[in-house]
Amino acid sequence: GAHPALGLPRLGRVSRPLRRQIHNIGRRRAWVIWVVGLSVYLLAVFHRTSLGVAGLIAADRFGISASQLATFTVVQLGVYAAMQIPVGVLLDRFGSRRLMLVGLVLMTLGQAWFAIAGSFSVGLAARVLLGAGDAMIFTSLLRLVALWFRVKQAPMVSQLTGVFGQLGAVAAATPLALALRTWGWTRSYLFAASLGVVLGVFLFLVVKDSPYVGDAVERIKIRSLAHTLAEVWGNPGTRLGLWMHFTAPFGGTVFLMLWGYPFLVAGQGLSPESASGLLILMTFVAMATGPLVGFFTARLPYRRSQFVLLIVLAICAVWAVVLLWPGRAPLWLLVLLVVVLAIGGPGSMVSFDLARTFHPTHRLGRVTGVINVGGFVASLLCIGLIGLVLDQRAPAGPTAYTLDDFRVAMSVQFLFWGVGIVQLIRYRRKGLAHLEEFPGAIDALRRGEALV
Repeated sequence: GAHPALGLPRLGRVSRPLRRQIHNIGRRRAWVIWVVGLSVYLLAVFHRTSLGVAGLIAADRFGISASQLATFTVVQLGVYAAMQIPVGVLLDRFGSRRLMLVGLVLMTLGQAWFAIAGSFSVGLAARVLLGAGDAMIFTSLLRLVALWFRVKQAPMVSQLTGVFGQLGAVAAATPLALALRTWGWTRSYLFAASLGVVLGVFLFLVVKDSPYVGDAVERIKIRSLAHTLAEVWGNPGTRLGLWMHFTAPFGGTVFLMLWGYPFLVAGQGLSPESASGLLILMTFVAMATGPLVGFFTARLPYRRSQFVLLIVLAICAVWAVVLLWPGRAPLWLLVLLVVVLAIGGPGSMVSFDLARTFHPTHRLGRVTGVINVGGFVASLLCIGLIGLVLDQRAPAGPTAYTLDDFRVAMSVQFLFWGVGIVQLIRYRRKGLAHLEEFPGAIDALRRGEALV
């Protein structure tokens, strides 16, 4: 029988027809489904980061201040983070295909609305819609990976998902910038929105939720939702994954999405071209190291959390050297900084492989949603806190920022790393202690098998 302590369902709560495999796992059909799902995720990353190269144009178009411009990104990511658990519940109930279709429709409508928006309030509403659609894509794709690929394939495919998803950010940084100069605001964003229509057709025709018939589908009722989420949260694997995702990626997200460019230009005195080059280097390092992290995860699943801890400690060490360096840091040190920050992204993907290990497939939506909240909450809080410190240090605004201002502001990251490291170590111990109660569970973990 199932045991709720391992995050497994109780009888009477899940519809369980006979489960029968009707498609091969990890073969051609699985890869085709993944490619289509990945294309949708790539478009989601493109939409998410598309404002990065259009900030000055947006400020002029809407007649807004720098803080209002930042509000576009903060609200969009806030909606994304807030929707992760509701999306996870819906994902377990309706499956990846339906949720990805709904998400794609919302993103398409949001980007099209943003293309024709003429005021700050309308533009903000469009970004809310975009964030809501974006929130449905990544967790849905990870669920497809968990179901369609073998135990030894899934970690690598998860890493490849994150790796190739970064191409969306590259597309937002180069082709979109060219399109904005050539076509202007409205035509560029309408074209970006139209890509969702094309991908929606492929998604509808190609993607299937599972290679099985009779897969368990949890019939969620409002009165039982709190209890099912409590069971997910009660599994120490869930909380270990959340703190891994809280600790590893936020430094890179903060640097890439908002504060890295000002730090490099205003703080370190780099030219705009050099600063942009370092941000692009971050993307390509993340793409290059993702498969290596996936390979390590698949080979040594028992060491996953320790591996993530080493990545976080490396990030902390390099940041400490940069901030303590007398005067401006040399270029080689800044290159090293963006390299270790970039590895934090693939490191955070390990948390989702952990979820696959500790939970049955019909719970993966909620588990992935809970874990995914971690990194985005850390990023939003850290972005906001750095901004508050800079406002206190330099009330005159960005033109008055100095290297010392950035040293103080960027140091707040260590508060988040400190909390994350303590919790990561704590829940690794709790997880292992929990598993020792079940014969064979540790051996299964060493083999990378799901503990169900």
